[in-house]
Amino acid sequence: MTGRGLPTARWHALGSIAVVRVAEPWQLEPAILAVRATLERFDRVCSRFRADSELTSVNARAGRPVEVSPLMADAVEIALRGAALTDGTLDPCLGRSLEQAGYDRDWELVRERQRDRDDVLGGDEEHPSASRLVARRRAAWRDVEVDRTRGTVQIPAGAKLDLGATAKALAADRAAAAVHASSGHGVLVALGGDLAAAGRSPSGGWRVHVTDDHRAGPRAPGQRVAIEDGGLATSSTTTRSWRRGGETMHHIIDPVTGRPAVTRWRTVSVAATDCTDANIASTTAILRDGEAIAWLERHGLPARLVELDGTVHTVAGWPAEQLAPPPAVEA
Repeated sequence: MTGRGLPTARWHALGSIAVVRVAEPWQLEPAILAVRATLERFDRVCSRFRADSELTSVNARAGRPVEVSPLMADAVEIALRGAALTDGTLDPCLGRSLEQAGYDRDWELVRERQRDRDDVLGGDEEHPSASRLVARRRAAWRDVEVDRTRGTVQIPAGAKLDLGATAKALAADRAAAAVHASSGHGVLVALGGDLAAAGRSPSGGWRVHVTDDHRAGPRAPGQRVAIEDGGLATSSTTTRSWRRGGETMHHIIDPVTGRPAVTRWRTVSVAATDCTDANIASTTAILRDGEAIAWLERHGLPARLVELDGTVHTVAGWPAEQLAPPPAVEA
């Protein structure tokens, strides 16, 4: 992360890297406090890897109503909205499929386990073939119930929610909004590839380096763009991948097969009115495969799509030319 002159802070949060950027040095510390508080709430509520999270409680009591906080109700409703907008392409009820694919713990622990097994097994794992890793009930998301009056969420028996496709982007939106509401200042909040901007931006906008992996740094292959406000999200099949049963797995699950999606897209970046909608669209585009470009154009969503061989496509007004330096937040 670089950025000439703009005060920036970064730390690990929600299994990714959190970045806060403001226009003036004196704005940074209060922004950090507001963002940290927001992200800590999301972790307590939406983490699939915390035994004490509300999501873990909902999953453990599948088939019964579970009392939840308003934030959990919001997060579930937004995940269901993503499923409805995409006709079930973005299905939040694929937690079991993710676990069987090997994404059953915090991402850093998944990477550590992979490194350990590579050392012992020479790069492969003794697991059943991934072709047999199917654990799902199609369209279970339609039977998830959010009762605002009683403050409960109920998922179908046998189902397991995963909010990873939307909760991190929602956290970025809420964190940016919290900073702006408390101070009135402009801010950019990034959580991995999910970026949200609120308030007045610097002259020329917030500079963003769009690349496959936000950890790769500003010199990685990609494109520099600028956003004034709203959100930008990047989804990728390459940054969170691992080996299982002799196959390469990743975290974007096809609801039809219950397995990691087979797609031509390595990375998709989308700009939208907020980060949550951008993330819904970027993940859906990867799952839509050959239909992605037409789907994005139909919805008027500016996007940059990168094929497995590196070929880049831009749609719906995404800028074709890179902006000049300075380097910026990796998306």
